[in-house]
Amino acid sequence: MLSLVRRPASLLLLAALMALVAVYGIVPATRAIGSDFSNYYTSATIVAARGDIDRLYDDAWFQEQIHRQSPLSLGKFSPFPPATALLLLPLTGLQPLTALRVVTGVSVLCGLASILVLARVLSWSLIDAALLVLLSGYAVFNTLRNGQPYIAVSLSCILGYFARLKGRPLWAGICFGLFVPIKYFAAVFLVYFAFRKEWKVVLGGAIAALAVSVLGILAMGPRIHAEFLANVLGNHLIGKLGLQDPFTASFQSFDSLFRRLFVFDAAANPQPFLSAPQLQIVGTALVKALLLAAAVASLIKLNRGRPAEAVAPSFGILGIVTMLLAPATATYHFVLLWLPIGLLVACMLQARAAAWAACILLCYASIGFFPYRITAAFEGRGGLTVLAYPRLGLLLLIFAIASAFVWRREDPPPYPP
Repeated sequence: MLSLVRRPASLLLLAALMALVAVYGIVPATRAIGSDFSNYYTSATIVAARGDIDRLYDDAWFQEQIHRQSPLSLGKFSPFPPATALLLLPLTGLQPLTALRVVTGVSVLCGLASILVLARVLSWSLIDAALLVLLSGYAVFNTLRNGQPYIAVSLSCILGYFARLKGRPLWAGICFGLFVPIKYFAAVFLVYFAFRKEWKVVLGGAIAALAVSVLGILAMGPRIHAEFLANVLGNHLIGKLGLQDPFTASFQSFDSLFRRLFVFDAAANPQPFLSAPQLQIVGTALVKALLLAAAVASLIKLNRGRPAEAVAPSFGILGIVTMLLAPATATYHFVLLWLPIGLLVACMLQARAAAWAACILLCYASIGFFPYRITAAFEGRGGLTVLAYPRLGLLLLIFAIASAFVWRREDPPPYPP
């Protein structure tokens, strides 16, 4: 990647980014507890104490449990899968702030490990890999300060890809499947390997996901899992997140955008572009169907020519389209794009398409550092609401650039094995 950034400039940029991570991510996490961390910690303490586990999705009751530990925190357990409550079980003996500091330390170590392994996967220097990770900006800051587990999830995906490169398909699948019952992102990669008939990878993923699911049932019982499937999962998939505003642009997605444009609500959305709820349903479904069709067409083209070289750009396409199809995305979710974006940029540089790589990196860094407060002023102002979704627009642009790069070539982009 240093073909795009000279080494002295890259070192200066790296130092500045590291300072920003410390100031806006690490330090805040050592001083105060955010609502996101309270969700994970409180659910774990309820499970550890053998409390009323079947009421985890009772938002009012769960908020009361949070207040007992952190009076100033707000939160809820929905729409998390039940196994999420197992994440912090080893830390329930610690005070909440101490537990958050431990989680922050683990996340920092996982981030460093991600840089080391990405450098191996992409054949980049450690400086380049570190720049890729830290250019995700708000994603890193907010993951750390909110005690989110997404850096560990991203590392698991990177390790899975590295294990496959090293000829260890079963371990690769285990890495991909480990967090699937908690955070669904890596499931799309297992589906892709099933499409490629790499059954050992799929088997490893199934083993890991099943083991975590069974552990959750043994620790929490079947009732809470049944409630999740019956009452929580469906609402999550259409962007209805319980106590959170379904119209908010904070969780930028097509679900939220079309709801803002076409669904009237006297309190939450009094100025839609057009009051036509049917258009919200049709528009969301149509856009997602088109994105999915475009991604599938690109994957078929990539894997039809030289399938051994198609995995890297395919991972890039899959990671981006998964984020576009998600019913709600927050800034911290974008640490999951470290591997997909890195693979796309590496493919473009290998194909001597530095301009394409620069465009991808520019959009990616813009997502990480865009001044969202400026565009938030357009939210809920009729047709101008579209301007309140810059993150969604930039991600869509990355998908368009990646797809165009795939289709401009007769063969899959070259990528070293």
